[in-house]
Amino acid sequence: QVQLMESGGASVQSGGSLRLSCAASGYNFRSTWMGWFRQAPGNEREGVAAISTYLGGTQYADSVKGRFTITRDNAKNWTSLQMHRLVPEDSAIYYCAAGAGSMVRPLERDEYTYWGQGTQVTVSS
Repeated sequence: QVQLMESGGASVQSGGSLRLSCAASGYNFRSTWMGWFRQAPGNEREGVAAISTYLGGTQYADSVKGRFTITRDNAKNWTSLQMHRLVPEDSAIYYCAAGAGSMVRPLERDEYTYWGQGTQVTVSS
C-alpha cells in the first residue's frame, strides 16, 4: 500500500523558515518524481516544487524560486521542502505527491498518482 506522510507544518511569522518532510512507503521510491503542492482556501492546488528520480533535477514555481528548496534521499525514501523568507501568501495546506515515469509538466497535479494527507502551514504578518 502506497503511503505518503507529510510532517513539519506549523504557524510561523513572516520572514521565518520551515522544513516540511514527506516519508514514502509501499512502492519503489526511486522510480518516481516527487512534488510538493499547496492549496489555500478558495484556491486550486498548485505545484510548488518537484524533483526528478535519479539525477535529482528540480523545478520550482516562480513564486517560491530562491526561497524554497526541494531535496530527496532515495536511501531513506524521503523528500523535504525547505522554506525560507515565508510570507502570508505561502499559507496553505502543503501536500507531498509521487508520480512515475517521465514527466512533461512536473508542477502539474495531473502528473501525480499518489498523494499525502497534507500538512498546514500558516504564516502571519
